[in-house]
Amino acid sequence: MSDTYDLHASLGYQMSVTARLLERGFETRLKEIGLTRITWCILLAAGPQRLSQPSDIADFVGIDRTATSRALRQMETAGLIARIGGDKDKRTTFVGLTPDAEHKLEQASQHAQQNAGYFEDKLTKEESSMLRALLVKLRADEDDPLQRL
Repeated sequence: MSDTYDLHASLGYQMSVTARLLERGFETRLKEIGLTRITWCILLAAGPQRLSQPSDIADFVGIDRTATSRALRQMETAGLIARIGGDKDKRTTFVGLTPDAEHKLEQASQHAQQNAGYFEDKLTKEESSMLRALLVKLRADEDDPLQRL
């Protein structure tokens, strides 16, 4: 008889539950100001990161280009971004934030800092650094998780 897999003791389960806990309150605050996690990430990309091309934004956010294009269209309709065609190559699109988006980005960033601070305060500086390092280590060389199965 094989050993039964202990779901609650597994690393994946513990990481998933913790990630959902970290995200839940923050996503509620984002919703209150009219954003989602994806739209917030796109605003971060186009704002402080100064990424203006959709392909660069997709890479930064970690979503595919189709999802990025869809989100950009919705954000443009909502008045959060302005898309401008390139002067030399009309296929090139540049993305910029509207004043409304800048205001929402500032609000969301404050919520993100508060949320992160709440959880970071549960750890010592050493524990926080160690956790980050361990998470980076777990993700190393994991471009294709199905390859190892």
